[in-house]
Amino acid sequence: MLLFACSRKPVFKGTDISGAPMTLTVAMTDHTGRRRTLTDFRGKVIALFFGYTHCPDECPATMAQLARAMQLLGTEADQVQVLFVTADPMRDTLPVLAKWVTGFDPRFLGLRGTPDELRAAASQMKVVAGPSGKPGDETIMHNGNVFLFDRSGAVRVLEDSGVDAQTLAADMRQLLE
Repeated sequence: MLLFACSRKPVFKGTDISGAPMTLTVAMTDHTGRRRTLTDFRGKVIALFFGYTHCPDECPATMAQLARAMQLLGTEADQVQVLFVTADPMRDTLPVLAKWVTGFDPRFLGLRGTPDELRAAASQMKVVAGPSGKPGDETIMHNGNVFLFDRSGAVRVLEDSGVDAQTLAADMRQLLE
């Protein structure tokens, strides 16, 4: 009975994508100017979200839900790292990222890459992220999903666009156990 309890498979509220062939190996610069990769956060649960600071709706709503999830986790939140990857590196300078992400939670980190680094990161995570590519169109394309990685750096959960704080906190707790 005790062995069964220790080996139970987590049941996530989001989509379980354990074993999916995706990861983020690209180094990008955080809003403090430090180059970062996911391995810098080994031992923590990581919540990864692609967006942009000028987004009028989905990005601030998702970041607010992530901030609320951290509140719901209480002291366990110290074992979680939220990473916001900008899909708009032209406008989202490091100072803009710093002000925006820390406005939600001072522990959050904003990541900015060159256009090539952003393309590589989006490809590795199998998402759309970046300018539309149409001449004169300033639309920034991005997925609204949040990816949760376990403490070893493996992607485990895909949270749908519009995910709520309770779902995020529940799935983060599963990964912290």
